[in-house]
Amino acid sequence: MSDHVAHALAGVGGGVVSLFLTYPLVTISQRLQVQKDSNSKRAYKNGRHALRKIYKDEGVRGLYSGLNSAVFGIALTNGTYYYFYEWTKDRFKKLSKTNRPINVFESMAASAVAGAFTVLITNPVWVVNTRMTTRKDSLDADPSTSSSAAKSRPAGTIETVLRILHHDGVSAFWQGVVPALILVINPIIQYTVFEQLRTYWRKFKKLGNFDFFLLGAISKLAATGLTYPYIVVKSRMQLRQDDATVRYRSTLHGLREIYIHEGISGLYKGITSKLLQSVLTAAFLFMCKEALFEFTVSLLTKIRARKITN
Repeated sequence: MSDHVAHALAGVGGGVVSLFLTYPLVTISQRLQVQKDSNSKRAYKNGRHALRKIYKDEGVRGLYSGLNSAVFGIALTNGTYYYFYEWTKDRFKKLSKTNRPINVFESMAASAVAGAFTVLITNPVWVVNTRMTTRKDSLDADPSTSSSAAKSRPAGTIETVLRILHHDGVSAFWQGVVPALILVINPIIQYTVFEQLRTYWRKFKKLGNFDFFLLGAISKLAATGLTYPYIVVKSRMQLRQDDATVRYRSTLHGLREIYIHEGISGLYKGITSKLLQSVLTAAFLFMCKEALFEFTVSLLTKIRARKITN
C-alpha cells in the first residue's frame, strides 16, 4: 500500500471523527445560510437560538439530520482529496529530483488538482446532505404544531435521492457545482497555510497533536473567512426548486441578488457557527489524521517486515 493510500485512509478516519464531533454546527450553519426572511417569527435569530429551537422542535435527531449522507460524503471527500493531494505532491517532488519540502506554488497547485477532482466526484452527496439538513418541514415548522410536521420522521438518504430524481432530475445532483469549484480556493488557502506553517514550525520543534490541532484551526479560519459568501450561494443553489423563492442563474447572479435584497450581512449568514464548526473540524481533522497516518504507516511497516521474515 502506497503512502498516498495511507494518507487517504488517515484523512477518512480523521474526517469522520471530526465531523461527528461538530455536526450540530453544520446543521445550524446550513439552516441559517438558506434562511432568507430573518424577520419572520419562525426565523432563527442566531446560532444559539437555532440550536435551542431545533432541539426543542426536533430533538437531538434534528441536530444530526443527514448525518448518514454526511459521513459517506466526508469519507469520500477526504479519501479522494488526500489521495490526489499526496499524489500531486509526489509528482512535484519527483520532477524536482530533491527531497526539499514543496513550495507555496506547488502546494497551491496540488490543492487545486485535488479539490477539483473531489468536487466533481462528491457534489451529488452534498446536494443530498443539504436537502436533508435544510428540509422544508423543519424550516417552516410552526411551534404550535411541533408535534406533527417538525417531529415527523425525516426523509432518509435513499428517499431523498429518489425525491431529487423525481422532482428535479439527474442534473440537480450537480447544482451548485460552479461555486463549489470556485470554493476549491478554500482548501488551497487552508492547505497552503498549513503546509507553510508546519514547515516553519518544524525548524524549531517536533510537532505534537496539539500543534497540528492549532495549525488546522489557523489554516481553516483563514480559508473560511475569505470564501464564506460562496458557501452561502452554494447552499442556496443546492436547495430544491420549490424551496427557493429566487432561482440563481449563476454564482455571480446569486451573490448580486443576496447583496441587493439582504445586504452584506446576507452573504455572511451563519458565519459564526460555520467558523466555529469549520475551525474545530479542521483542527480535529489534522490532529487525528496525523496520528492515524503514523499509526497506519507503522502498522504497514510491521506487516511488510513479517512478510519478509516469513
